[in-house]
Amino acid sequence: MNASTVDSGKPLIMLVGMGDLSAKVLNLLLSHPATNRIVLAGRDTETIRRRGNLALFTATNLGHHGTVDTVHVDLREVDATAETLARVRPDIIFMGGSLQSWRVITALPKETFEELDEAQFGPWLPMHLTLNHLLMQAVRDSGIDAKVVNAAFPDAVGPVLDKVGLAPTIGVGNVANIVPALTLGSAHLLDAHPADVELRLTAQHYFSHYVPRFGDAGQGAYHLDVAVAGRRAEIDHGALFAQLDNRLKRLGGVDGQLLTASSAVRVLRGMATDSGVLAHAPAPGGLPGGYPVRIHRDGATLDLPDGLGLHEAIRINEECQQADGIDRIDEDGTVHFTEPEMAIMKRLLGYECQSMKLGDVSEWADELDAKYRAFAARFA
Repeated sequence: MNASTVDSGKPLIMLVGMGDLSAKVLNLLLSHPATNRIVLAGRDTETIRRRGNLALFTATNLGHHGTVDTVHVDLREVDATAETLARVRPDIIFMGGSLQSWRVITALPKETFEELDEAQFGPWLPMHLTLNHLLMQAVRDSGIDAKVVNAAFPDAVGPVLDKVGLAPTIGVGNVANIVPALTLGSAHLLDAHPADVELRLTAQHYFSHYVPRFGDAGQGAYHLDVAVAGRRAEIDHGALFAQLDNRLKRLGGVDGQLLTASSAVRVLRGMATDSGVLAHAPAPGGLPGGYPVRIHRDGATLDLPDGLGLHEAIRINEECQQADGIDRIDEDGTVHFTEPEMAIMKRLLGYECQSMKLGDVSEWADELDAKYRAFAARFA
């Protein structure tokens, strides 16, 4: 691995966890000169080396020339990971790793998936928190000042790890994924050009997951501000949201991850260029839920609309978080889950976790994995 030896004046971006999302992010990063200095990190170095070469060759075909190197990282080996980080010295780390992708349950039969999906995303937190906890310990122990951009349930992972001083710098996806459709829908209703429409949305993952599927906000608290050419506009939220389950309905699943990848690259490019671009992101600085932000080299600063203070924005996100199956997060990082959503997990999977201490997250993840695998095997 020699990318860290190149003094190009541009950041070295490390991608951890080379699944489908990170592969899409890699392709987009290579298309811009500010983000094309990359190192891929994972356990299967041969596979990710080939994936890196494929992306590199594709970029070259389109006239983009970057560098893609590979290093071995097993996040369960914290000391070894810290040593690798200290040697490679990435400026930005993109965390795409998780013990179970959110989309795994979509492979169940339709009715079964819909029944299990009623448990929302909160109960699955152990599958996304475990590896992030290990990564952030390694970053701390490495002594480097890398900024960490997390794609694995950042809305909840960020505030849990913030309680122990280990929060990633910022998250991606979720609140950001719904903003393009809301922008186009607002332009349609207001008879404006989309380029003139500027949104500021404060909402947790539940909202951005629910509205595109059902055309309304469900039980999700949110705050939405719409402006046209810099002037605040009044808009019918019901009519706006309904479009997302009609004329603005999009592909989801694996195909839909292209949208998440683009939201990630908006953040990564903004950091690489210190641009101050307006974006939407979950868990900036470890806050719960998602917010409008300005992206800079060190992460993000909040860009809340006039009339919405930080305290109220946090309250909205914590209320929306309850609709997602997480009742509250204690000051020591203990997570308490909501009873109705966990009851669904117990009935279908035989899994029940009313509260989870951060130190026990790996054990809860192992139990949830085993219970889900046994459940899914019935439909194989």
